[in-house]
Amino acid sequence: MQNDEALFAAPLFEPRGELYMLQIGHTRVPLMLANYLGTLKAWIYRPLFRVFGVGRLVTRIPVLLAGVASLYLFYRLLFRVAGKRAALVGCSLLAADAIYLLCICFDWGPVALQHLLLVGGLLLLVRFWQERRDFLIAAGFFLWGLAAWDKAVAVWSLSGFGVAALIVLQRQIRDVWSTRRLLFAIAGFALGALPLIVYNVDSRLGTLQGTAVYDATRLPRKLTILSATLNGSGLFGWMTAPDALTEHPHQPRGLLETTSAGLAALTGHPREDLLLYAFAAALLLAPLARGPDLRVICFALIAMAVAWCQMLFTAGAGTGVHHSILLWPLPQMIIAVSFAAASRRLARGVPILTTVLVVVLGSSLAVMNQYYAEIVRNGGAINFSDAIYPLSDYLKTVSTPGVVCVDWGMLDSLRLLNRGRLPLRLLALSGSDPSPEERQDMARALAAGGNLFLSHPPGMEFFEGSGARLLKFAEGAGYRRELLTVIADSYGRPTFEAYRFLPLGK
Repeated sequence: MQNDEALFAAPLFEPRGELYMLQIGHTRVPLMLANYLGTLKAWIYRPLFRVFGVGRLVTRIPVLLAGVASLYLFYRLLFRVAGKRAALVGCSLLAADAIYLLCICFDWGPVALQHLLLVGGLLLLVRFWQERRDFLIAAGFFLWGLAAWDKAVAVWSLSGFGVAALIVLQRQIRDVWSTRRLLFAIAGFALGALPLIVYNVDSRLGTLQGTAVYDATRLPRKLTILSATLNGSGLFGWMTAPDALTEHPHQPRGLLETTSAGLAALTGHPREDLLLYAFAAALLLAPLARGPDLRVICFALIAMAVAWCQMLFTAGAGTGVHHSILLWPLPQMIIAVSFAAASRRLARGVPILTTVLVVVLGSSLAVMNQYYAEIVRNGGAINFSDAIYPLSDYLKTVSTPGVVCVDWGMLDSLRLLNRGRLPLRLLALSGSDPSPEERQDMARALAAGGNLFLSHPPGMEFFEGSGARLLKFAEGAGYRRELLTVIADSYGRPTFEAYRFLPLGK
């Protein structure tokens, strides 16, 4: 996320990203933050930061509102395709899903706009089918174009929708097919994705360079991530700090925290909900659905499978919850429509559905409460640490020509908190043996003189040993490390180290 000065200033050094600017007259317009990540979110936040300043509330509230809007659109979508019963079930399941809510709140990924735009596009196309108003098809594809610009991995879901439609909705497509409507769809998508298209024309398909690479070596890990996303356990230890790293846990204070801790103890500190089992049950009950209900289930299942297969066999994709959550709300759609259809065909179906729904929702809410209780007790993990605030305050007191981040989990937050004014650089050493390019980067950072280096202490690093690799290289190049300060979080954990490198003998 960049705003104001940060948005319009080219980054000093980001080996994993790029800021693409389009020159229009005397104005430089930012289109892409990286080859797959557009500036849609930055454009939304720019006026908000200008009016309200940078802070936690102004950062979190807009994406939470996007999440609320996504829930409403999902309800309207299910209501139109499967009726009120399915809409209530699906919306309830999504609203209680801990992984969905946490990913939306912190917009980790980012995912908030992706859900809003993809679900919004689906709803508009359903309305087009039901109302036959051509502008709706253009509007739906426009939202999908915005989703592609926001984050190009939207193509996973969009291609899933396309394949599912061609398989399940052939007759419906033939009924509304016309060249005019096809042109409306193309024009709408192209308008929404225009910045992405301009970037790829100018960079000769830069989005595909280095991202669309086949890789089948991490299939077990990706299966585990999908399972952990479905059962709600995927962010324990990643968003919340583990007990093993919390020597001084906080005790609950106030009614809300005390009640949460009590409920967590009463429910046995659950880390998994029953959504995965509900999904499996929905698949088993799917044959009870008929007509439109069965088509909706098949559409969602095929779309989900196609999207996930692309994560499964793409290098670097599907190895984190922020990827698998992009499949949402398709699992909830399958569960809702299947359960609603079964409740209409089985004896005493409504009380059975109500009981099952209460149990599943109860398990989801219990897991959500456990996340809150752990965050209160242990605080956030590395990437969600409140130590970023004292670190930002410390950097305001230091005069330096450059701040070099040796690990992930600090650069973007520091850039945001300081409105892009810090001379930040990223030097994330991910491999056990630095590559020639990384060696050149380290040499330039050391030779610049006076740079301030930031890293996590050993045991707290994203890229384990990254600080040690830099230190070893620096010593071999004739430099010694001078530790300036160690920044701890509110739980007393040393979280950031700030240091300089001086030539030997000084």
